Amino acid sequence: MNSLRKFVMGLALVVMAPLLMQVSMQVSAQAPELTAVESAELSVNQLLATVEELKPYFATDRERYFAGIQESLTSFVDFDEVAIGVMARFAEQATPEQISRFGEKLKVTLTRFYGAALVGYDGQELVFMPAGEPSPDPEVNTNVRMQISANNSTVELQYTLFLNENREWKLKNLFLGGINLRRQYFTQFSALMNRYGNDIDQVIDNWQ
Repeated sequence: MNSLRKFVMGLALVVMAPLLMQVSMQVSAQAPELTAVESAELSVNQLLATVEELKPYFATDRERYFAGIQESLTSFVDFDEVAIGVMARFAEQATPEQISRFGEKLKVTLTRFYGAALVGYDGQELVFMPAGEPSPDPEVNTNVRMQISANNSTVELQYTLFLNENREWKLKNLFLGGINLRRQYFTQFSALMNRYGNDIDQVIDNWQ
């Protein structure tokens, strides 16, 4: 994966935080809603400023840096839902405790990977794509698309959001250049299940 793609995956998760909080507040207060694209455009400059503020700690206090990234991720990613998606068919035999424990593992994995990728941000162009035709059912998953451009290269992103029981929009999956992140991690999870004889606890313990 080239440096642009690594940066894009990091920005992909962190850039969604204020969008999701803003949409949640709009639902709760029944205020006039902005579109997802409009909300994201309003929030992206503030997020990128936050990234710039955290970047110096990557060299001097990396744990502090990653703690800030993890706090941003936790505010809008449902890691249990991500875990269920990564486990796929194996989730049916997992206990709620195992799902939550694997979600915590994925939180660390994603924080470290995306946090390191975010250090590469250097003013790349971010363009939100026009929203498609909205579904008549407001409860279904919602996709938000954007493009990142740099050095004559463009990568398209797609976020899958869902409305949880508290009517908060949460991130559950990400597509990068057509690659399904959930499916990528499932391949790793499935290989570990084969290695450890379908022992989910062993898989979680050895997840890296």
